[in-house]
Amino acid sequence: MTDEKLQKVLAAHGFGSRRGMEEWIKAGRIKVNGRVASIGDRVSEEDKIAVDGKYISQKAIRHKYLIYNKPTGEICSRDDPEGRPSVFNKLPRLKGQRWISVGRLDFNTSGLLIFTTDGALANKLMHPSAQIEREYAVRVLGNVDDEQLQNMRDGVLLEDGKASFSDIKKGKSDDSANRWYYVVLMEGRNREVRRLWESQGLTVSRLKRVRFG
Repeated sequence: MTDEKLQKVLAAHGFGSRRGMEEWIKAGRIKVNGRVASIGDRVSEEDKIAVDGKYISQKAIRHKYLIYNKPTGEICSRDDPEGRPSVFNKLPRLKGQRWISVGRLDFNTSGLLIFTTDGALANKLMHPSAQIEREYAVRVLGNVDDEQLQNMRDGVLLEDGKASFSDIKKGKSDDSANRWYYVVLMEGRNREVRRLWESQGLTVSRLKRVRFG
């Protein structure tokens, strides 16, 4: 069997993302054939891998996939110093595997989240090179003019780089003060949808992800 990078094998077994597994390796939590692993190690099926002192099976794993409709008021982290509810609290319990969230939604954003035990798939779905569409329903407070919409299509320079919507469509308005729009992003930076609207002096009063891919 062809050797694979250690972090890729660990991610494929559902312990976390490749980046997360690199941190575990750096922390000395992984051993290969009784030796503390290092970044860059490669392994085959014949190697014995231990995570926190427990050996893992390298047999083929049947992975699980789940779509979750996140409500507002939940965080996308397992641990929170403030003790807020986590999306992981409601997921089915697993034995010998671990749920990985494909991207995140912030505390006040609802909608579609994907979970899987397949770290390799999660990595592919989240990597910027995949250019996977993410569509959101956005309720905006106040009037929005065509110039503001075009600015967000053309691109706005935010604190972490230029950002834009690849598509914007008007939705139904539920009252005189609010307007609904459907917007599409090709990446998933922190609070990117809200920050794009805020760059135009507009406030997002509700945000829901309705499509991934």
